[in-house]
Parts: sequence; C-alpha cells; structure tokens
Amino acid sequence: MKKLIWATGAGALALTMGLVLGAGDAASQATPAAPVHYEMDVGTASGMGLGAFGGGGVNIGALLSGRANEPRKELYLRLGSPQATPPNPAAQHFMPTGARLGASVPLITPTRAPDSERETIPGQERGERPSGRILLFWGCGAHAPAGQPVVIDLARISAGQVPTGLFSTSIPRDRSVSFANSRTYGDWPNGRSNAQVSSQSSLIGAHRVTGNYSPDIAFTLSQDFMPALSARSAANADGSMNLSWNAIAEATGYYAWTMGFRSNGRGSGGDIVWWTSSASQQFGGGLWDWMSPATVANLVRQRVVLPPATNSCIVPAEVRAAAPDAMFGNLYAYGPEADFAYPPRPANARTPWRPIWTARVRYRANTSWMVGGPGDAAGESASNSNQPAQPNCRRRRGGLGGVLGGVLGGGNGC
Repeated sequence: MKKLIWATGAGALALTMGLVLGAGDAASQATPAAPVHYEMDVGTASGMGLGAFGGGGVNIGALLSGRANEPRKELYLRLGSPQATPPNPAAQHFMPTGARLGASVPLITPTRAPDSERETIPGQERGERPSGRILLFWGCGAHAPAGQPVVIDLARISAGQVPTGLFSTSIPRDRSVSFANSRTYGDWPNGRSNAQVSSQSSLIGAHRVTGNYSPDIAFTLSQDFMPALSARSAANADGSMNLSWNAIAEATGYYAWTMGFRSNGRGSGGDIVWWTSSASQQFGGGLWDWMSPATVANLVRQRVVLPPATNSCIVPAEVRAAAPDAMFGNLYAYGPEADFAYPPRPANARTPWRPIWTARVRYRANTSWMVGGPGDAAGESASNSNQPAQPNCRRRRGGLGGVLGGVLGGGNGC
C-alpha cells in the first residue's frame, strides 16, 4: 500500500501532484527484459513554465520582460540494463554537433531512485496535514454538466480516506526505462554535467550510446524538437472562458488543464479548483508525461485527449466563478515517436525476435500561463464580464507554491 504524505499551503498542490504522478507507473513494477532499453524524451516548453520559477520562486524579471515566454528546449535521457551493476558504472551519449552539448553527455547511475520516481510529498517530516477542498471539473463547454464539481475534502484525504478512482490511475506513465525496473540505470541531466540544451540545439543526425553495462547503441534522428505552443484564454460574456492555441503539424492530440484558487479568508484552508479538457474524470497521471502516438490515438477515441485538429476549448463558467483569486492554464501537445532496435524487428510477426537493444525517442510540446496575466486576454475582458478581476501579484515573493500558500492560507494569493 502506498504511503501518502501531507503538507499545508503549497504542499496541498504537491499532494495533488504526488497522487497524480505517483499513480500507476506501470513500468516500475515490471521485471527487466533481456534487451537493454534506452529512452529519449524531447520537449519544447513555452509560456510561464518552470523557466519563470528559478530556484523555487517566480523570476519576476523574466515574467515582466517577456523572457519567460521564450521557448525552452528540454531533453531527458534514460538507459536501463538487465546486467548487474559493475563496480564503476559508466555510460555516455554522443550527440550530433548541432545539439551544442559537447562531444557527449554522461549518463550517471544514481544511488537511489530519482525524485520523479519517488512517491513522497514535501511536509512528511513535519507531519503537516492540509485543510481545504479540491473541486474537480472536466469537459469543454460553456457550463459544467450536472454532477460537477466533485468535491474532495483534503482533511479527510490526509486521514487516509482517499476516494477510489480519484485520479488517472487508468493512464499510467509509460516508462520502459526506470530506476526501479533496471538492474543498472543511468540518466541525464544529472549533478555531474553542466551541459544544457539551448534554444539553438538540434537533435537531427547520428546518435551513439556507449557504456560498460550495455552494448553500443546507434541510431539517426530525422525529427527535431517540436515547434513551441502558444495558448491564451479569453473571457466570454456568459462567464465561460475560451482557450485557444496554435496548431502544430506534428501533434497527435492535445490535453489542457487549469488550476485556480479561492481563499476562505480565515487564514487557512480554501479551495483548489481543477479543470481538465477530458470528457471524463481524468486528471494527470500519464497525461502529464510523454505518450506514444498509439496511446494518444486510443485516448482521442475515448475523448480523454482532444483530436489533433482541435485548436480551442471552452472552460465552463462555473470553473471561473469558483476560482476568483488566481488561475493557471496548462496545455500539452503530444508528438511523434521514433523507435530503433538491433537487430531490427522482422517484417514477419511470426519470426522470433530477440533484440539486443531498443531505443525510443518521444516528442511533445507544452505551455503554461497565468490566466489574466501579461499577454492573456482573460484579464483584459474581465471588466466586461461578471467575473472578478485578477489580483496584482507582482509583489509575490514565492513561486507557484507561494501563490498557493496565500490562497490556502488566506488573503488574495498575492
């Protein structure tokens, strides 16, 4: 049974995120297969994103200057082997010159599971318990259907009363390589490499991975980073909110979510208001990760992910009304996948196939923004609707957690 850990204020979001991201990492329960597996997750992030939250706080200069909106390329590398860990495990990925990462980057073997695989939530050591509520809405449309929102009492969850089916356990993270399912594991970025992907980096060209616990892996990429997403929200006269974004040719589907807040004015507690574009109650899980085109196509059929031809979605009026203090928007565009193996998979499915290694490269783009913040039309239209205007948060000293702390701890989140 998983152990849940709780925190107040900003930790309430960490609790929510932890339940979602920790729910159902199917690969971590698997037994290592015979081949060595390699994974590259390639992303293009834009908008407010983590680039505006350096060191755990908002980089106000970046936000006000517009630098936070500049696209940021991201790359995550994972190597998993069924071989026992040698005394000094070592592996490296040799990149094409256009990657601008030097001749190679090291894949370091950690001594414990990376934070992305750990199921702990900040605040455990202090024994803190959150108060307040989570209000769940889903689906595109001017008004929320009957039966919404689903209301979650954080105090009851912290006491161990976790509702079944609360988050997207049906959509686990698709990780064929993880610390947990590999006898020897290496990844990048890590603490021993200062190399960083730049806005000019390109992955097109020859790649080679070598190590003392894996065979040489070699493949050539013809697909580069996806173009950047650009999304905005605009208030409608009926109180609903229109989300729109640029179309990306490589996208296989889109998934949007917003998180907003309402203070109760009593110094603690308050509401977290969470909405997703899914037609069913599907929050987080693998939807926040990279997903294969086949998985996305299946989720499009289930109306969990929006079709690739979609470029807008209406957030119900009830969502905006429930979160007057602050709201953040997020959008994912899932992309293509490139697969390699040696020896290659036979054309005849009946022919026995025992690959020595496999490599998978997945792509996505994502963006995030403050609803009603700089450059967003929702704030500009608020005075013409019945919705309260967004607070001026330029004096906020913390990051997203600080905003949460302000909302859940009383005040207007600024």
